[in-house]
Amino acid sequence: MTVTDRARKQAWLIWSTAVVVYIAAVFHRSTLGVAGLEASERFGLGPAALGTFTVLQIGVYALMQIPTGLLVDRFGPRRVLTAAALLMGTGQVLFAIADSYPLGLVARAVLGVGDAMTFVSVLRLAAAHFSARRFSLIVSLTAALGGAGNLVATLPLTFMLSRFGWTWAFLLAGVLTAAYSVIALWRLRDVPDGVTAPVQEPVPLRGVLRKVAEAWAVPGTRLGFWAHFSTMSTPAIIGLLWGFPYLVQAQGMSPEAASTMLGLLVIGAIIASPIIGAVFSKRPELRMPIAGAFVAAAIVVWTVLLGWPGGVVPIPVLGVAFLVLTVGGPISGVAFALARDYNPMQRVSTASGLVNVGGFTAVTIGALSVGVLLDLADGLAPQQAFRIGLLACFGVLLLGTWRMLVWWRRTRAEVFAAEERGETVPVRLRRTRWDASSRQATAA
Repeated sequence: MTVTDRARKQAWLIWSTAVVVYIAAVFHRSTLGVAGLEASERFGLGPAALGTFTVLQIGVYALMQIPTGLLVDRFGPRRVLTAAALLMGTGQVLFAIADSYPLGLVARAVLGVGDAMTFVSVLRLAAAHFSARRFSLIVSLTAALGGAGNLVATLPLTFMLSRFGWTWAFLLAGVLTAAYSVIALWRLRDVPDGVTAPVQEPVPLRGVLRKVAEAWAVPGTRLGFWAHFSTMSTPAIIGLLWGFPYLVQAQGMSPEAASTMLGLLVIGAIIASPIIGAVFSKRPELRMPIAGAFVAAAIVVWTVLLGWPGGVVPIPVLGVAFLVLTVGGPISGVAFALARDYNPMQRVSTASGLVNVGGFTAVTIGALSVGVLLDLADGLAPQQAFRIGLLACFGVLLLGTWRMLVWWRRTRAEVFAAEERGETVPVRLRRTRWDASSRQATAA
């Protein structure tokens, strides 16, 4: 075996070890998607209070993205992923034994901290062990395998909850996740063999803020933020919390049929991820047009679902709608490719954290707003109540689409301006009438 083959094998081994932690993170994040009704009964919660579980976890996730980027820069992804597995396992064990709403909130907050430390760490490992050309593919494969965690949270978890009950189902998941931290610590390597890991000195607070501001000032980072906000939010809100109650209460499905429908949402993402990743790797100039086409299709889907006469949507139409929406997860990987392309390597983790904030900010706003609107619609028929509640998802999508289009135009103008200055650009683009002038890019 040549040195190159050995390095390639080590890269895939390290990535596969790390991606298991990410799969666990997606599983823990998605558990309330099928356990939401049980949580309502266990803790005696209404829709808004139930939504707080997800909002708290996702809100902690979003707030932790920039600190996570800095932690990865300072301590390396190996240590951060090990700590993430321990925190997620601890949080899920607490959730298994929680018998009060406050303790349940503490458990979900701990889960959120551990969850927040996974994806950016896996991206840093991928950036260190794989070439830039393979990066988009690795991001998409990571997202696809993360979908396996979502799948485990739908079908098998539904079975475990019905057969073994709340405590044993969540306890087993927590213990296994915490135990995996030993494997992560043993198998992961921050850099390839023979490469010296850079020594990171503690960064003062002023330096941290400057680093964040520099990443945020890059139009490509801002575009990544809003692209993630727009493409990732809808499938996440449906999959993480409100899809299961919507299908059971508003559409009249059995819990088993609703789990199967949500499983379809996940399987679609698993299949689409490597295909989209391969396209992004070979034709990077198509990344944003594909993202734009998705948000247009998602707007059409929400218009159909929310405007269907009577509110009860035929199952074939629901299946098609969910398959369309599920592509948003794989497409959201464009945000991290933008962060890598338009930022120097020493700032990639910070920029990746910033763009990741976009999607989870949208999920936080959307999930909480759905719960509040459902509370306000209390007393209406379930179909009408969910029609009102899910307007929040539609509103979040429209806001994100508008801002994504604004920063797409500005980023393109920045690329053209750089070309005119004779600089190397990450992706060569073709001008259109829609594009801003170089002078407008400089002003922006």
